[in-house]
Amino acid sequence: MTVTTTITEALAEIKVIEKRVASKQTFITQHLTRAENLKDPLIKDGGSDMVITREMQSLHDLREQAVRIRRQIAEANATTTVTLNGTTRTIADWLRWRRDVAPLERNFLASLVLTVERARQQAVNKGGALVSNVNIGDTKPSDIVVNMSEVELNRRHEELQAILETLDGQLSLKNATVTIEY
Repeated sequence: MTVTTTITEALAEIKVIEKRVASKQTFITQHLTRAENLKDPLIKDGGSDMVITREMQSLHDLREQAVRIRRQIAEANATTTVTLNGTTRTIADWLRWRRDVAPLERNFLASLVLTVERARQQAVNKGGALVSNVNIGDTKPSDIVVNMSEVELNRRHEELQAILETLDGQLSLKNATVTIEY
């Protein structure tokens, strides 16, 4: 039987599967052994060995279902695109970018801002000023030159923040509207 559902619903289904797997594992563990002199508590269902065999098969089937769902989600993420701030990427690429690239870029931009702030304080302490490399003609020896526009630095930081804030909403929207079959 093929099921057509949204990614959001499929992700919820995976959580249900995970709970069922945990429950079945607990059940199997609880009934795996018993003292020989005790009556088999599952005798009415065919005996512990038969019930455990069925439950082990059920575990396998549930795990395979989760793999199928995740594969379909991955395929949808690899083909569905999102455009943010003029940049178009697949969902898979946006997820990778958010996890691997964005934190590094955020930290780098923050370190640049901190470096400029420290340079400004250092210049003030020496009786100078922080000057842009374009205004280099009217400088004093105590001035410190910044080789990047602070406006550009701020723009890049704001752009990164806007993309990150918008990205979560766009991903949620796509998850709620893109359908998969499994």
